[in-house]
Amino acid sequence: MDKDSEQKVDAILEEYKGKPDYLINALQRVQESIGYLPVDAQTKVAVALGIPPNTVYGVVSFYNLFTMVPKGKHTITVCQGTSCYVRGGKRLLQNLRDTLKIDVGDTTKDRNFSLSIVRCLGACALSPVVMVDKDLYRNMTVAKLPPVISKYSKTEAGGK
Repeated sequence: MDKDSEQKVDAILEEYKGKPDYLINALQRVQESIGYLPVDAQTKVAVALGIPPNTVYGVVSFYNLFTMVPKGKHTITVCQGTSCYVRGGKRLLQNLRDTLKIDVGDTTKDRNFSLSIVRCLGACALSPVVMVDKDLYRNMTVAKLPPVISKYSKTEAGGK
């Protein structure tokens, strides 16, 4: 963790010192602040709350809302349910892997995109579907992916 992240974590944990019942709340706030829960942040949480580090790790590794690796600013989720898969979901996923140069579960080097899959988004009539953050894109094709990706690219958002 860098110095800035350490300061953010320390400030958050002041509120939770000696309160082990607030473990999930503390973890959520830390993750919101620095983007993920590296081992050193988990250790700080354990010390502040007065609980064993393996208890913190157990919670972080159990709940999929927590991540121990940095996530991108935007998460691209490709449905791989039966309907989406047979209608092109496999091709969409491969194209995104090739375009972003990452695999499922990874994040681009600039931390702009993370790539994930889901077994069903419940939008079978709209398949194949891709989600970027909370935005659903229906009847997707490989040809439709570039404008979607560019919409969320850092360069499109003011050259950040």
